[in-house]
Amino acid sequence: MRGSRLGRRDVEVFSLSFLDAICCGFGAVILLLVLTEVGEPVVIEKSREDLQAQVLKLEQELVEIRGTTEVLNRELKARRSQLSEEDLRIARLRGDLSALRGQYESSRREAEVQNQIEGQLVSAQQELTEEMKRLLGAQYRRKDDSPIGGLPVDSEYVIFIIDTSGSMANYAWPLAMRKMQEVLDAYPTVKGWQVMSDEGTYMFPSYRGRWLPDTPTQRKLVMSRMRDWFPFSNSSPVEGIVEAIRTYYATGLRISLYVLGDEFTGSSVESVLRTVDMLNREDKTGERRVRIHALGFPVRPDAPQVTSVRYAMLMRQLCEQNGGTFVGLNEPGSYSR
Repeated sequence: MRGSRLGRRDVEVFSLSFLDAICCGFGAVILLLVLTEVGEPVVIEKSREDLQAQVLKLEQELVEIRGTTEVLNRELKARRSQLSEEDLRIARLRGDLSALRGQYESSRREAEVQNQIEGQLVSAQQELTEEMKRLLGAQYRRKDDSPIGGLPVDSEYVIFIIDTSGSMANYAWPLAMRKMQEVLDAYPTVKGWQVMSDEGTYMFPSYRGRWLPDTPTQRKLVMSRMRDWFPFSNSSPVEGIVEAIRTYYATGLRISLYVLGDEFTGSSVESVLRTVDMLNREDKTGERRVRIHALGFPVRPDAPQVTSVRYAMLMRQLCEQNGGTFVGLNEPGSYSR
C-alpha cells in the first residue's frame, strides 16, 4: 500500500516538470516571434529610405550627365563647323599654292631660257676671243695675262674664297666687294666660276659641285647677295681652299682661286702647305692645275696683328707654291706685292 503511493507521486512530479519545460519553450518561441515582428518593419523602412535616397542621387547625376552631354554636343557641332571652314580655307590655300607654283615654274623657265641665251652669247664671244687670239698672236696673249690690281688674269675657271668673319664684315667689306668686282671685270668671259666662304660654304648651295653660269644676270646676282652674305667663319681660308681643290680639280681645266681675307687662326702654316701640296700636285711639266692668288686686307689699328701677319705668311708661301700672286693691301685703294 505504501509502495503504490510512492510510485504515483513520482509520476506526478515528472509530469508537472515536463509540462513546465514545454510551456517555457513555447513562451520563448512566442516571445521571439513577437520581437521579430516588432523589429522587421523598422529595418525595412530604413532600407526603403536608403534606396529612395540613392535613387534621388542617381536621378540628379543623370540630369547632370544629360546637361553635360548637351553642352558637349553643342561644342562638337561648333568644332565640326569650324573644321569645315578650315577645310575650305586649306582648299583655297592649296589652290593659291598651285597658282604660285605655276607662276614660279613659268618664271624659272624664263630665267633658264635667259641664262641659256646669255650662255650661248658668252660661248660665241669666247669662240670669237679664241679666233682673236689666233689672229693677234703672242701680243694678245701677253695683254690677256696682264695683272689687274696686282693679280694676274690667267684662267678659264675662277673660284672666289671669301673670309666672312666679323673683322672683314665690319671693317673691310666695301673694299672686298670693290676688289671682287675688279677681278670680275678683268674676266669679261669665263667658262665657269664659283663663290664660297673661307669655311667652304657655297653662296648658292644648289650649285655645289657645279659651275655658276657666267652671265651678266648671274654676276649682278652674286654682287647683290654679297652685300649681306655672312655665313659662319673661323677666320681661316684653309677649309674653303681645300673644298675648292677637292671638288673642282680636273684634268685640262685652268682654274684660279682668289682668296680674300685678313686673318689666319689655324694652328700651323706648314700643315696647310703640305695639305694643299698633296691635293694640287704638279703635272709632268711642273705646272699645277689650280693657281692660288690672294688679297690681304688691312685690319683696324686696335685689332691684334698676330693673326694678320700669319695670314700674310701663309698666303705668300701658298701663292708662291701654287703659281699665284699675293697682294697685301695697306689701305683702301692701295696694294703691295
